Amino acid sequence: QESECESKLDGETASDSESKSEFGGSSPVPTSDDTPEVLNRALSNLSSRWKNWWVRGILTLAMITFFFIIIYLGPMVLMTIVMCVQIKCFHEIITIGYNVYHSYELPWFRTLSWYFLLCVNYFFYGETVTDYFFTLVQREEPLRILSKYHRFISFALYLTGFCMFVLSLVKKHYRLQFYMFGWTHVTLLIVVTQSHLIIHNLFEGMIWFIVPISCVICNDIMAYMFGFFFGRTPLIKLSPKKTWEGFIGGFFSTVLFGLLLSYVMSGYRCFTCPVEFNNDTNSFTVECEPSELFQLHEYRLPELLRPLLGWHTVRMFPFQIHSIALSTFASLIGPFGGFFASGFKRAFKIKDFANTIPGHGGIMDRFDCQYLMATFVNVYIASFIRGPNPSKLIQQFLTLRPEQQLHIFNTLKAHLVDRGVLGSLED
Repeated sequence: QESECESKLDGETASDSESKSEFGGSSPVPTSDDTPEVLNRALSNLSSRWKNWWVRGILTLAMITFFFIIIYLGPMVLMTIVMCVQIKCFHEIITIGYNVYHSYELPWFRTLSWYFLLCVNYFFYGETVTDYFFTLVQREEPLRILSKYHRFISFALYLTGFCMFVLSLVKKHYRLQFYMFGWTHVTLLIVVTQSHLIIHNLFEGMIWFIVPISCVICNDIMAYMFGFFFGRTPLIKLSPKKTWEGFIGGFFSTVLFGLLLSYVMSGYRCFTCPVEFNNDTNSFTVECEPSELFQLHEYRLPELLRPLLGWHTVRMFPFQIHSIALSTFASLIGPFGGFFASGFKRAFKIKDFANTIPGHGGIMDRFDCQYLMATFVNVYIASFIRGPNPSKLIQQFLTLRPEQQLHIFNTLKAHLVDRGVLGSLED
């Protein structure tokens, strides 16, 4: 009874043990200390707790610096980085699955996993190219053909992989192979789909990309800082080092940070304008007249806050109000992406997804909350921000036959006359 109790406390039940024996081996070995030797020597006199604090701090500053550099390099570099991060995250999760059952040497699993990744990326990026590079696609004959039959080609590619999987089934290991088939598809759903949403957010304007990501980073840092210095009360069993003090401190810090960052960025068109492709220069442009979201408005403060602040009104950008929703999600719901990842790692008894970043684990360890945040931002924009896009409607209108265009023109003109926007049809 005691051993069974200990097993359950460690997150493993009898059914887990049976599954582990079927998967043919022990769980993946936790990652070893991968701290650079230079840092090990420089911090050798510190305790392990403070050594870890300094390692995480130094490498966090390095990652933030890299983040600023890729933002400066522009949208195309950002999309390339998102693609590279997606591939690395997929590799880390698939590698865990491979390590769990590698002794069986099942055929084609890795090949099929990467093939399905290629198929899903072809589908999503093809949709993006058709939506945002419509004029360029229509100008080139091969691209126009690929765009017209894009979904059929995508389905045919996936169907080929599906048939290859069926042909690869091995007697006595059917259930294991279907486990890994499901593993691959869930990984694609988590990683590829949400990476695609990040790129869609980027096209709405750099601010919709930078502010959410920065809020998650801020919450991660401030929760760690508050937890390190003031943490006493455990938050959740999945992550024993997480504390209520860190969770609450991270929330207030993130909301304040989101308001300040949004105020600064809302004044620059390069951040607020949608990212569009200029067909004349074959490059991305971020030039526009700022929308209502990015123009200063005067708001009356609630009665309760007036005596405290000494103000009756405050001037702020409407986007700052939306930033409160973004930063609240990043600090209250976003961490559950990390808790989910912690549960996944505990299930397979690994410390990190990989050892890519010393002191921080793998790339997936840094992006577990970011993917959840990207989905929320995309849903938020679609629900509260985005309206009909006139440029896309015109693009679709131009692809119609002349008689169809004329019919739409006459219908629209009659509608505007009825509403009194235009003069009578005789005029």
